[in-house]
Amino acid sequence: MTFRYISDEAFVSDAQQQLAFLTPQLYRINTAVEMIKYPSYDYARLLPINTDGDMWDIGSVFYSGDIAGKVEFLSGKGFDMPYADIAQTQFVQQNYLAGLGYEWSLQELNRAAKLGRNLGTDKASAARKVAESFVYSFMVRGSTEKNVTGLINNASVPTATVPADGTGSSTLWSTKTPELILRDINLALTDPINATKETSIPNRLMLPSSRLQYLAATPYAVDGGSNTILKFLQENNQYTAQTRQPLEIIGSRELETAGGSSSARMVAYEASRDVVQGHLPGPHEFLPAFQKSSMTWEVGGLLNVGGVEWRLPKGGSYRDGI
Repeated sequence: MTFRYISDEAFVSDAQQQLAFLTPQLYRINTAVEMIKYPSYDYARLLPINTDGDMWDIGSVFYSGDIAGKVEFLSGKGFDMPYADIAQTQFVQQNYLAGLGYEWSLQELNRAAKLGRNLGTDKASAARKVAESFVYSFMVRGSTEKNVTGLINNASVPTATVPADGTGSSTLWSTKTPELILRDINLALTDPINATKETSIPNRLMLPSSRLQYLAATPYAVDGGSNTILKFLQENNQYTAQTRQPLEIIGSRELETAGGSSSARMVAYEASRDVVQGHLPGPHEFLPAFQKSSMTWEVGGLLNVGGVEWRLPKGGSYRDGI
């Protein structure tokens, strides 16, 4: 049996040497990971994100209210002046601390040092991607563990099933004419307008991805034209009719089974912080590395997420069964 001696210089042996090698490596890794984008978890596209606060904030207090009062006719010597007033309800939005990091072994450090190579970004990228996936899920669906809801399943948002007037009294769009499908969508867009007395007008429509694909692929000829249902919808909807602005239509896989009895759900809402917003006071960030055992270095990661706050639930509408 032959033994080969490895000099001390070739072995990153003590904590000081390990830290001297690891620190610039992790700086490069973390900088590279910060530049990576994950479009599939782009929760900021779905609703306004409030990043006020920091990693250690426990939550926020907000007030939802309405005005009250009526103008009355008075006599010139009247003493019965009517007054305006406000009614407010206080709510508490709680934040939740969570974490996800990664680790390096002494073997990995030494192999990289011996070969003069940089440590890879794979572990940090995986941690960041999983963290982004977690925030996306928390914003969209909430958390059963923390008993909070998200953008698509808040119990205070008005909910209804679309009319069952498709073939065989079905609610499914695949059994309905283009006119009935457009009717269903415009009912969802109209609900918040009427419920808020025209103070909130939905400018965003979320559809299950399969339903959006169906609208984009199904012809709808009007006056001899060659439109699809989607193209006709983009030009003819309640929001565009009132504001002359384009309605934003987004497809989401999360809506395929979000409705009652696991049916497909569409969501119409005004995407403004006055109506709905997501709280993320502490976006995912990596902590300094530390040696947690004789052969392992850990890089912790923290995030502080507050979830979705529906300030004006009537500014949204859920329609199921599509």
